[in-house]
Amino acid sequence: MGLMVKTRIAPSPTGAPHVATAYIALFNWAFAKKNKGKFILRIEDTDQARKVPDSQEQIIKALGWLGLNWDEGPILQSERLPIYQKQAVELVKKDLAYYCFCSSERLDQVRQEAQKKGLPSRYDGHCRNISKEEAQKRAKNEKFVIRLKVPQAGQTSFDDLIRGEIIFENNLLDDQILLKSDGFPTYHLAVVVDDHLMEITHVIRGEEWISSTPKHILLYQAFGWEVPQFAHLSLLRETDRAKLSKRHGSVGILEFKEEGYLPEAILNFLALLGWSHPKGKEIFPLNEFVEEVDLKRLTTTAPVFDRQKLDWLNGEYIRQLPLVELGKRLKGYLKDYRGREIEEEQLKAAIPLVRERLKKLSEFEQLAGFLFTDVAWSKEILTIKGESTSSAAEKLKSVQGILAAAKTWEAKDLEEAARDLAKEKDWKSPELFMLLRVAVTGSTVSPPLFESMEALGRERSLKRIEGALKILERD
Repeated sequence: MGLMVKTRIAPSPTGAPHVATAYIALFNWAFAKKNKGKFILRIEDTDQARKVPDSQEQIIKALGWLGLNWDEGPILQSERLPIYQKQAVELVKKDLAYYCFCSSERLDQVRQEAQKKGLPSRYDGHCRNISKEEAQKRAKNEKFVIRLKVPQAGQTSFDDLIRGEIIFENNLLDDQILLKSDGFPTYHLAVVVDDHLMEITHVIRGEEWISSTPKHILLYQAFGWEVPQFAHLSLLRETDRAKLSKRHGSVGILEFKEEGYLPEAILNFLALLGWSHPKGKEIFPLNEFVEEVDLKRLTTTAPVFDRQKLDWLNGEYIRQLPLVELGKRLKGYLKDYRGREIEEEQLKAAIPLVRERLKKLSEFEQLAGFLFTDVAWSKEILTIKGESTSSAAEKLKSVQGILAAAKTWEAKDLEEAARDLAKEKDWKSPELFMLLRVAVTGSTVSPPLFESMEALGRERSLKRIEGALKILERD
């Protein structure tokens, strides 16, 4: 029996969690689930200078909201420093790593000279051949880093599960730093040590780490450890092919939550970036994605993060929700992000009016807010079609009289009465309806007018018309 499949997501707590982290997490999570394996959350917080307060909590909250639950973790690298230090020293003992005492000034000089010659900027191996005895002695009194002794000839290659074979020439690789002068590991050392000790079998990450992979493989080989399988997902791009950025809209996972996206819609959308359902489906539940996920179906072309498609998909998911569940989500959303408590009965009346139009939970207030809050008018909005205030007032008075006398307050009867009035007075129905819409909802845009009036009720609707009339009749 083979090893248990283990994957991981390993974000750095350097700011609000990015949607690209959710994208990588989804494929790691689904791949582990499909193979009856485990998914680990590791927080790579060794870069203390870039650490942002609360970032770790936000990562946990974001992945929790998406439902990408981990089997182990969160494991903090900052609590594992002695492990990395011990492993780096082991490599020095094996003569596979060495102490480097170069000052930052000297390293800057080496870098500048390389740039002048048009060569890649890398370490020149100045401390590589200092004898072990001398290095040990100097390490007691001088600041040092530990560097890997990268072979100066030959190649390092690996078979990427998405991209096939990738080959690097060793003489182009740097003698990378493993342990910094403050005793903290670099990303390269920590990631390899942790992935080995946590028994990660598949490293599924973004393509920006391809150039680091040969360094990691050389480290695995130096330690005498089995190398995991690698798969590098393409970077997400905007519709104009630029790198995903805030300039185009939200990029933080929790921003999408705040905007009223559903987690299941976000996951379905992310699953379709660079991967396609074998049956060509656009909408499918998460458990179906787990069944069908195959890293070989991922494209190497950068997937486009099309926000319009996400809006469409989110709207479809909203309409799929049972009314009671949609009511619950809206109630929670309005309380958390708008500070508004709405009774379930009010929601029950409002949801059927707006459900077909909703693309995000955040649009609910704009579409149905008139049911819960008072509205305000201006003469300008009430005479939007260019008619005079006296003409608008006459129309509103007439329609008010007709509606006040209506036997029932059902949408179809209200519409019939208003149409009959327009016909009798030779008014254009759309113009009368727009005036009535503004009077009742305070806006030129609303759910279907007469259904809205039915939901609002006789008393409140007539009161609104009365309020609008007062504005028109004001000198």
